[in-house]
Amino acid sequence: MTRSATTVPDHRPVRLTAELGGPFAVFLIGARLNQPWNVPAWLPVFRAMPRMLRELQAQPELGLLGGQTHGTTLIQYWRSAEHLQAYAHARDHAHLPAWRAFNQAARRHPGAVGIWHETYLIQPGGYETMYVDMPPFGLGRAGTLLPATGRRQSAQGRLSSQPGAGTGT
Repeated sequence: MTRSATTVPDHRPVRLTAELGGPFAVFLIGARLNQPWNVPAWLPVFRAMPRMLRELQAQPELGLLGGQTHGTTLIQYWRSAEHLQAYAHARDHAHLPAWRAFNQAARRHPGAVGIWHETYLIQPGGYETMYVDMPPFGLGRAGTLLPATGRRQSAQGRLSSQPGAGTGT
């Protein structure tokens, strides 16, 4: 059976890789519903995230380069850890009030929702990517997609072909 163009997900029929000039930060954040029946405990957490994402997309100077959600996990790419921290602590942006509200709800509903995050600082030459038959995904949504040809054909070549790789810059 042949699928029509309207039912086939967006994909790129060639091998692609992604590059992002200079250092950047990868931020992973997620939630775990320990008490899924306790909607008042977790609903505010899930309602706050879209507001923050809209704010970040509308103001690229805040430093978010791109990202995507997978279930209860959000993967984000930031220009720097400094941009990420500035946003997290800014009194005039959506994150700090949402964080305070989460902490108040967590005190009212102990153990109902678990949250976690991880931050990775990435230097040029410290990552490589490969996308085949995929829509823009991961770093490919935040960086520049390039054909995985020539030096970029192998993982080793992609690592060594990044601007600044191996130069200490």
